[in-house]
Amino acid sequence: MLIKPDNPLLQYSGRIDWTDKTAPVFVYPCSYIKIIFSGTRVAAVVENHKSYWSSYLGFFIDGEQKCVKLSDTGRETVLLADGLTDAEHELMLFKRMDSCHTFTFYGFEVDDSAVLREVEPKPERRIEVYGDSVSAGEVSEAVDCVGQPDPEHDGEYSNSYYSYTWMTARNLNAEIHDIAQGGAALLDGTGWFAGPDFVGMESIYDKIQYYPEPEKPSKWDFQLYRPHVVIVAIGQNDANPDNYMAEDYEGEKAQHWRKSYRDFIAKLRVIYPKATIILATTILEHDANWDKAIDEVCRELADERIHHFLYSNNGAGTPGHIRIPEAEKMSEELTAFIESLGEEIWE
Repeated sequence: MLIKPDNPLLQYSGRIDWTDKTAPVFVYPCSYIKIIFSGTRVAAVVENHKSYWSSYLGFFIDGEQKCVKLSDTGRETVLLADGLTDAEHELMLFKRMDSCHTFTFYGFEVDDSAVLREVEPKPERRIEVYGDSVSAGEVSEAVDCVGQPDPEHDGEYSNSYYSYTWMTARNLNAEIHDIAQGGAALLDGTGWFAGPDFVGMESIYDKIQYYPEPEKPSKWDFQLYRPHVVIVAIGQNDANPDNYMAEDYEGEKAQHWRKSYRDFIAKLRVIYPKATIILATTILEHDANWDKAIDEVCRELADERIHHFLYSNNGAGTPGHIRIPEAEKMSEELTAFIESLGEEIWE
């Protein structure tokens, strides 16, 4: 039996492309589908759209986390679990990776006799993140490389479930929309994403699909998700190809970045007039002048609901991506900071 995507007993979270209600497209990390069903097997019918790296889907079946590799292209039925006890089971299928791939979801195949039950409601608290590969959980599972450069990989170590962002959301019992893309800087023409004509967060933040190929960029309706807390974690990939903030803090390029960053935060404030906005980078090694620039902008904005947050080893923790233990520590620190702002931020 095929459970179609528009079945009301399926639960979704994330910035998802619902242009076709029978074929939603998953783009961003941490996006998920949940289903509770009875029976002995479950499979997902999907079509992958690969841009680079191998593509992996994550899922939890009855609390046990697993992943599956997708074909590069084409519609396929991916077996997630078979030989289950003939009882009730809970499944969460989630986007492990950023837009190195997207996938279209066509439904779940279950036993013909399967019965569905409504999933527990999503948390009332809501978080949104604008970030880069660290916020997406890229290479997070390479736990043998804590504090070290990345190993060679083809995407298999990336897992948004172990990003500090999703960990923080779980700590706070909050839903998350993770607008995070590996290599993204703030400004177009900088960073590492979608070169040689690099695409920055200024062109990503208001999109559902934003990768130049293979999908046409499409706008997001911000009324569909209203976060209480917005985390902006940009300012690391911005040093490529020119680390101007470190080399000439008062130079024209550095001043332009600070103005553009200030304008970006001001746009978010217009979109979310009541949200608490947290400005940050991460423990990934970078020059402290980028954090100095963010702090300067924060003070200039003089908004009591906009805060600048620094981790205990900010910008000095690792030359590689953030592994699971490092993400756990980051999430503990970020969680404590958010909790220190009081319960009223969730109202």
